[in-house]
Amino acid sequence: MLGVDIGSSNLKCLIVRNDGELIASESRELKTLYQYPGWSEQDPDDWYTALADCCHKIFTTSGIGSIESVCITAATHTAVLLDENDKPLRPAIMWTDQRSIEESKILNDKYGQSILDIAYQKANPTWTLPQFYWLMRHERDVVEKTRKVMFAKDYLRFKLTGTWETDWIDALGSMMMDARTKEWSSELCDYIGWPLSTLPPICSPTTVVGSVLEEAARHTKIPVGIPVVAGASDTAAEDYGVGAINPGDGIIKLATAGNTNIMASEPSVDPLLFNYYHVIPGMWYTVAATSSCAAVHKWLRDEFFRVESDKFENSGSTVFAYMDNLAKSIPAGSNGLIFHPYLMGERTPHWDPLLKGDYLGISIRHKREHFIKALYEGISFSLLECYLSLEKRGLKMEQARLIGGGAKSELWRQTLSDVLGKETLIPEIDDASFGAALIGGVGCGLFSNERDAIDKCTRVKTVIRPNYENHARYQELFDIFTRSQQLLVEINHALHRFNQ
Repeated sequence: MLGVDIGSSNLKCLIVRNDGELIASESRELKTLYQYPGWSEQDPDDWYTALADCCHKIFTTSGIGSIESVCITAATHTAVLLDENDKPLRPAIMWTDQRSIEESKILNDKYGQSILDIAYQKANPTWTLPQFYWLMRHERDVVEKTRKVMFAKDYLRFKLTGTWETDWIDALGSMMMDARTKEWSSELCDYIGWPLSTLPPICSPTTVVGSVLEEAARHTKIPVGIPVVAGASDTAAEDYGVGAINPGDGIIKLATAGNTNIMASEPSVDPLLFNYYHVIPGMWYTVAATSSCAAVHKWLRDEFFRVESDKFENSGSTVFAYMDNLAKSIPAGSNGLIFHPYLMGERTPHWDPLLKGDYLGISIRHKREHFIKALYEGISFSLLECYLSLEKRGLKMEQARLIGGGAKSELWRQTLSDVLGKETLIPEIDDASFGAALIGGVGCGLFSNERDAIDKCTRVKTVIRPNYENHARYQELFDIFTRSQQLLVEINHALHRFNQ
């Protein structure tokens, strides 16, 4: 089974057997365009180039002659607008883009309760509806030329099959679908004047929607005629692929952004939370998200450890491992150094794009290693805030699975476990492309149903147990973290006005 994921910074392909064994994998970096402050865009055709490069490498070096299925996943909210010749009209606006702050406010002020009732979400710049409203106000000529809307994974799949559809998880992520009926909402589209005719047919994630065309096979080396399955959003595929398939199962993700997800049998409609359909029919997952996670980790590396980055570039070690080794002896609490990780504003629970990051409590005794440990602690506190937001609404995490690139750091994952005071499970494979591969296998009949695929393919690699002495220390520091955040809000807003 071939699974593909369009990530924020790279595209990854992997092939797994129907017992879950990884056979081959490749990834290619993707370029993100930042034309103006707060903007974030990618060229959709870069995804196809990256897919072709990855698949060429896999099929020419792995010895794999054929596969049973193809399935693609990507971040939701990322739309591609196509003209009458099925060509992209502009770069795709990413889910991290913040240009539609004003449009989100207008939508919430005029239609906030109605949007929540229909789409089960509150408008903010992450969602497609405010992004499209921005286009209606600022790039009307592009909208008038738009004949088809495809979300990121759907555009890449279109390049393989020539078909046009989306699954109901990505459709829900657009904020343009009625969550109660799984149909496009004319009311939501009318709020911004968006033409309903441009939106694709909706199907289930496991629907076989087409097969690999001859031209696509020449470009990618994927054998012609292989069935292609609709797929789902990356987070839905991740949660599913690591085995979070029962109510109370939790996910904590340390990726570009961070989030805490809890599986449930019904949605928890709340303006401060995200609700999505699960891959398992009839189930949901609810999300609380922090804006800055591994992106901030990378920022610290790039700005504080440039010399080490150059030194380790051509060695078997990485600068991240060096940073962990440097900070591993720092005690819980980093000797009174606190980090608020709001380098890109914050979502749950503050929903304030104007919040700023800071290191608070710096003294002459603090060294670089304190800043590393405090960063891990600060992001962990933000994820604890996310979890507490869910718990207040009756969603308890019975079991937590830790995923994302940040989970590779032993120091970070132990710090997180200590902050939460919970055991965390480390899956053997946690990439969205793995979940995509399993969804493809279900769609093509390699498994009897969605749960059968998880039973046969998903395994836990490590269990992280908390240090309860550190947990008690962190409870005390968390109180200082939250109180200082509240006191700094007006200062953050004043800094924003000054910077403007």
